[in-house]
Amino acid sequence: MFTMTGSKPHSARKRMLSNIYSKSFLQSSPHLSAISRTIIYDRLLPILQEAESSKSPVDVYEINQALTMDFVSAYLFGLPNATNFLQDVPRRKYMLHTYQCRKPFEFYNQEVPNLLAWARTLRIPLIPKWCDEANEVMEAWGLELCDKADKNLTATEPGSEPAVYKQLKRSMEKQLPSKEADPEAHAEALKQMRLEIACEMFDHLTAGHETSAAGLTWLYWELSKHPDIQRELREELLTLSPTITYPVPSCSSLDLPHPKSIDALPLLQAIVMETLRLHAPIPGIQPRVTPYPTTSLAGYDDIPPNTRVSAQAYSLHRNAEVFPEPETWQPKRWLKPHDSPEMEEMRRWFWAFGSGGRMCVGSNLAVQGEIPIKSTFWNLNLAEYLVWGRDN
Repeated sequence: MFTMTGSKPHSARKRMLSNIYSKSFLQSSPHLSAISRTIIYDRLLPILQEAESSKSPVDVYEINQALTMDFVSAYLFGLPNATNFLQDVPRRKYMLHTYQCRKPFEFYNQEVPNLLAWARTLRIPLIPKWCDEANEVMEAWGLELCDKADKNLTATEPGSEPAVYKQLKRSMEKQLPSKEADPEAHAEALKQMRLEIACEMFDHLTAGHETSAAGLTWLYWELSKHPDIQRELREELLTLSPTITYPVPSCSSLDLPHPKSIDALPLLQAIVMETLRLHAPIPGIQPRVTPYPTTSLAGYDDIPPNTRVSAQAYSLHRNAEVFPEPETWQPKRWLKPHDSPEMEEMRRWFWAFGSGGRMCVGSNLAVQGEIPIKSTFWNLNLAEYLVWGRDN
């Protein structure tokens, strides 16, 4: 879906998935609640508790990558079929290294594919062989996750259901040619569908984990420089019920506060918005292709079809007329009255998730997934050790 140029196929694919990523669905999802409880209480908090007890350093970015990979993969494929990078450290380090080492060479495939094809013809290695091998590892891993989820399609218990995978597969099956009318075409379409689903799921997995991990890390860094806002945030979080504590007292449940009550905390929401404004996880260009016959854009008329255009969150979020002192982290700029002209203009220029038909389909999952994690982190005394120990 991310790479579909045509608006019609893109819209058709997005309709298959938009419901399962909608805010109303996510906030009422027992599946997502079960995933959150397992990952926060069984995996994340023991790691932080151990770090605090032993006064050991923590690589926060790596932990965030593991955390978000586990969270996103669990929603896509179900907990039994998903990653457990928080606890399986060797596997985490291997897979994250394999994923990241390819990044410097993405430019060639994305921006100059013709040059890459020409270089390959002449046997000029613009992309090293080990990068191709890393890509093969990631492709095989993506297929493995999908195949494991496919074997558990009948699972319905919260946390185990491969929610997104099941939704996409059932939607795509409706488009298959009839098995009775043409068995050969049906069999070939099934093979192609498996690969298309794997491509789609891999995009959701990598985009979801990487952007959320970056956003969380920037947020922790900014809060580490603003102890006054830390204190205010903790006071706000302590109003939630049930209170998040760890280790969990024997008389307490493992329930987390309801997403709607977390969503209603104004300072937490302001901190999230300001972090995404100043440190948008995808700050660079987000290319689009102009439609037929011509387009008017940003004061320019008669732009021909199939012209590549782009905008970028980094520039939009630094418009000083909309965001005074744009290079400074000021969460309280988002605490203005909801219907004020200033707030409406800031929302109009906010582009961390894009906008329109190409807006990030997983934006609600990203925000809902991050907010319980942030509220957990700063509701615990562990946070003071991890934040104030950043220079160690």
